Amino acid sequence: MKRKLFGTDGVRGTANRHPMTAETALALGQAIAHVFRGGNGPEHHRIIIGKDTRLSGYLFENAMAAGICATGGEVLLVGPMPTPGMAFLTADMRCDAGVMISASHNPYEDNGIKFFSRDGFKLADAIEGQLEDLVFGDSLSDFSADPDRVGTAHRIDDAQGRYVVFLKKTFPMEYTLDGLRVVLDCAHGAAYKVGPTVLSELGAEVFALGVEPNGRNINDGVGSLYVEHTVARVREVRADLGIALDGDADRCILVCENGEVVDGDALLALCAGDLVDRGGLRGGAVVATVMSNIGLEKALEAQGVGLVRTQVGDRYVVEAMRAGGFNLGGEQSGHMIFLDHNTTGDGLITALQTLAIMKRTGRPLSELVAGFERFPQTLINVPVAEKRPFEEIPEVSDAVSKLEQEMAGRGRILLRYSGTENKARVMVEGENEDRVKATAQELADLLRRRLGGS
Repeated sequence: MKRKLFGTDGVRGTANRHPMTAETALALGQAIAHVFRGGNGPEHHRIIIGKDTRLSGYLFENAMAAGICATGGEVLLVGPMPTPGMAFLTADMRCDAGVMISASHNPYEDNGIKFFSRDGFKLADAIEGQLEDLVFGDSLSDFSADPDRVGTAHRIDDAQGRYVVFLKKTFPMEYTLDGLRVVLDCAHGAAYKVGPTVLSELGAEVFALGVEPNGRNINDGVGSLYVEHTVARVREVRADLGIALDGDADRCILVCENGEVVDGDALLALCAGDLVDRGGLRGGAVVATVMSNIGLEKALEAQGVGLVRTQVGDRYVVEAMRAGGFNLGGEQSGHMIFLDHNTTGDGLITALQTLAIMKRTGRPLSELVAGFERFPQTLINVPVAEKRPFEEIPEVSDAVSKLEQEMAGRGRILLRYSGTENKARVMVEGENEDRVKATAQELADLLRRRLGGS
């Protein structure tokens, strides 16, 4: 069924423009309070709300709270908090549901709303569909509380401290970060307080970037999308590690002491190997998306570890992990899920787990990832007028089959449609960069001819 409101990670769009309006947030507040009422008794439902540092966060926070209170729910407000922090707090504080107001790595003009169920996991498609039906239906007014049962809202002043304690417990008790110099770029986002606090309390000397949010500068030339600033600072202060988070801190890109950038694929290979060595990898495989580099597949094969691929989106990675009993998964973009620690991607946990490996081995990150071989990869976006299944276009399927045979298992071709735009995405990987680019361009030109994009 075609989604009218929810995308791959909640609701997202330009703030104060449909669908990201106060009216939508109010309706979503009513809907989530109705769907998740009853966990703490049918007459009492508790929902926790957090946000990143965008200016429009105030608008959506208050509108969501109003909708929840209108149904008789209790609202807990925590203010700026990383998305994974909200996943933890939802379960830890025994809430019926959690709400995170953030557009992740997008500029401040955008915002979004995503939800967690009482166990801290993101909502399944079926529940999101139920919320959509309520928002676009005419029954929300039926759930309004009587005047004497209107809900309440209050702030949780120690929420950040709770999350800091939780993060520190994911780091081995036998180690500290004493003597390590760490650059941390918080993207002027949700981790601007908790990030430096965690690292410094564990003993690191922290050089913080992106920790002065003003409502408009989140992700603005800082963070995981602009890792060059972290690279420069690492070299300047001769740091042992650089950490670049995105606006809601659910992912990170790391930087070695020599300035080399390390993405999610290399980190998955590293962490998988560490878990294998310690007998801690469950299921004998790692979960990643179709976008992960074939280099990850080869690195895991060398360690006797399998790779399970999902569609793009960390929620689908988590779903596959839970279904298959796996405890490590992630995305090339830096979303890393350690199900032994948290229910969703957590940039700070990723950094802490990497630091733990560095402490255990006594080796710098550059040495730990030196063996990871990344295959050249090219991605081309092709505007299309229609989204016909590729297998129904013989010329396309024949071309893909021919090119894959030529690669003989040392390359990969992926064609998929964007979930939000009228575009086809062509991704090609292989050993020869020139051949990879030529193959991607050949397929992109073919799709333009057959699908008629402007």
